[in-house]
Amino acid sequence: MIFPVVMAGGTGSRLWPLSRDLMPKQFLKLNGQHTMLQATIGRLEGLDCSAPLVICNEEHRFIAAEQLRQIHQLDHNIILEPVGRNTAPAIALAAFTAVKKAQDPLLLVLAADHVIAQNDYFQTAVRQATVLAEQGLLVTFGIVPVSPETGYGYIRRASKLNEQFSAYKVGQFVEKPKREVAEQYLASGDYYWNSGMFMFRASVYLQQLKQFRPDIYAACELAMGEVNPDLDFIRVNSDAFLACPDDSVDYAVMEKTDAAVVVPLDAGWSDVGSWSSLWDISPKDLQDNVHQGDVLSVNSTGNFVLAETCLVATVGLENTVVVQTKDAVLVAAKDQVQNVKAVVQQLKAAERNEHKVHREVYRPWGHYDSIDSGARYQVKRICVKPGEKLSIQMHHHRAEHWIVVSGTAKVTVDGKESLLAENQSIYIPLGAVHALENPGKIPLELIEVQSGAYLGEDDIVRFSDRYGRV
Repeated sequence: MIFPVVMAGGTGSRLWPLSRDLMPKQFLKLNGQHTMLQATIGRLEGLDCSAPLVICNEEHRFIAAEQLRQIHQLDHNIILEPVGRNTAPAIALAAFTAVKKAQDPLLLVLAADHVIAQNDYFQTAVRQATVLAEQGLLVTFGIVPVSPETGYGYIRRASKLNEQFSAYKVGQFVEKPKREVAEQYLASGDYYWNSGMFMFRASVYLQQLKQFRPDIYAACELAMGEVNPDLDFIRVNSDAFLACPDDSVDYAVMEKTDAAVVVPLDAGWSDVGSWSSLWDISPKDLQDNVHQGDVLSVNSTGNFVLAETCLVATVGLENTVVVQTKDAVLVAAKDQVQNVKAVVQQLKAAERNEHKVHREVYRPWGHYDSIDSGARYQVKRICVKPGEKLSIQMHHHRAEHWIVVSGTAKVTVDGKESLLAENQSIYIPLGAVHALENPGKIPLELIEVQSGAYLGEDDIVRFSDRYGRV
């Protein structure tokens, strides 16, 4: 049986303003009805797989859990990294976990932020890799290149294993090349894009890691020696993992081992590394435009336009990216989108929040949308899922007024409970210990008006929280 490992860490900036630090692209719906994480797991349907193991950052844990819950794949199967240490340690954590859960399974290591258009070709490659991994080989999937791409690393193939398989010994891993070198790679036919996807037996990977990077092996073994179960999360020993060196699986193992093989994959793969690459893989109209949301176009060609919350109209626009979200708008020449990260850097330097979080923020109990704010007030629209409850808390600097829009709210203020229905409201004085709960069967929606001298999210003193937050 295949044990899927989905790496969902990282906080990329290349798809800003849709992608943010607290909502990176793997959790976004960029190419269909499912998020990229959900689509990655859905790609496995039809293969002989166990439930997936997802590895993500601590700050993304509730987003990952909710998205797994939506596709019925949540089962205490999310490893939380206290800090990012690259792919070699992440896979080691997964391998130690897999050995505990099963008897030395085959690990299929996938990235959560890839698009694969032809799933049948992907599954064929996985089945072929399964046979090779069962023989003790370490398999990487090499993407058959369609252009002299300078943004990817490459894998040079060596001799073919045998006539039975379309698989080759790995000759060399090479870094991102210059344009003229990439053109030579493409012309030779001996090079593949490095996909960052792998398959190998858990014990084989751990043995190879111990041989070539005993420091990483030891740190991860120690980190997994003191696992703290927490809801659907697997928390490793933080101090041990913080001491782990940072290294990729390519550098740590694949470039050093003599057991590395590459299986070619020609399945419409993309890592969606920019807005232009998303335009490349998206369906287009007769004017080569990609429109998502409420978009009108007049005499416009070759554009990517995404409207999240309002009408966006273009007139006479060519080869441009326009992305509208609730709190930011990006307008960029399609051939300049690689510089979007410079905008993010400016936002960070100015200590603004638009690089970090969306106006709409997800929590384990639901979500809220900051719809208006001023010097001493803030207005939020809050949605609480059925059966969920916010922490018992108090604020030092603000009072709150809640107005129920739909559903039923169970509100506790200084020990006194109240049930509120539509159009009813309640006042939470400054310093009052309070809690909000949805006891009903439908989502609870309410408007919260905060007023006070300081309205930051860190003005929360939690006395009790079912989700383990402090």
